[in-house]
Amino acid sequence: MKRILVFIFVSLVFSKRLDAYNEFCGVRNIAFKDGESTTYKVYYTLAGMYIGAGEANFSVRLTNLNGNPVYHVIGDGKTYSFYDNFFKVRDKYESYIDTFSLQPHKFIRNVYEGGYTKFQTVNFDHKANKAIANYGTFDVPNCVQDVVSSIYYARNIDFGKYKPGDKIPFSMFLDDETYNLYIRYLGKETIKTKYGKFRAIKFKPLLVKGTIFEGGEKMTVWVSDDGNKIPLRVESPISVGSVKVDMMSYRNLRYPLSSLVGVR
Repeated sequence: MKRILVFIFVSLVFSKRLDAYNEFCGVRNIAFKDGESTTYKVYYTLAGMYIGAGEANFSVRLTNLNGNPVYHVIGDGKTYSFYDNFFKVRDKYESYIDTFSLQPHKFIRNVYEGGYTKFQTVNFDHKANKAIANYGTFDVPNCVQDVVSSIYYARNIDFGKYKPGDKIPFSMFLDDETYNLYIRYLGKETIKTKYGKFRAIKFKPLLVKGTIFEGGEKMTVWVSDDGNKIPLRVESPISVGSVKVDMMSYRNLRYPLSSLVGVR
């Protein structure tokens, strides 16, 4: 179950070519605001049985970093106490995102996953196109994202510009490497989640094969078809069984959640 909580959203780690995708350098934030908070429940599925394994929360706070106004985004993930006996997870991801450009200034990763621990800090120098990490300084392309900022960056994509099947690319820095990644837009549909029934935008990220997630376009993501574009559901097969993540609560969204058409 390693990295199934916060990282299920952000392990949209996709392709290892190092040429940069810069199509969205001019994206501005029109989707989220100071004080937003969303909580998700993670279900592990095996042989058709759904088991609640843990939860993740994402929160946004407006602050300053080195004199720059930034959104401080925190993603916390943990397994439930009964699941700790099998695989304990306590993950915390943080990103300080420029309020104007939506580029990250600083990224912090502090994780405990079944005995595996990692603490990493990355500072971005966008003028010099450098990422200064724990163990070195790395060249990065223009408009590079970190693993958390990429979620909030993607929420500001204008999906109305695309047709089903189109790829939407951008670049991300993670674990001392730059990845080119994309999501494939699939269109719109109405879905039923554990919270309720929503009109949703559907897409698939291209995953790199790892120890948990299969490679290719196996993960499916649904976000709200309204101004907020909050993630509503994520589904993906894993090495044994599959996982499903549903949004369970929200607070201080920028717009009314008009995509909600029925509550369970």
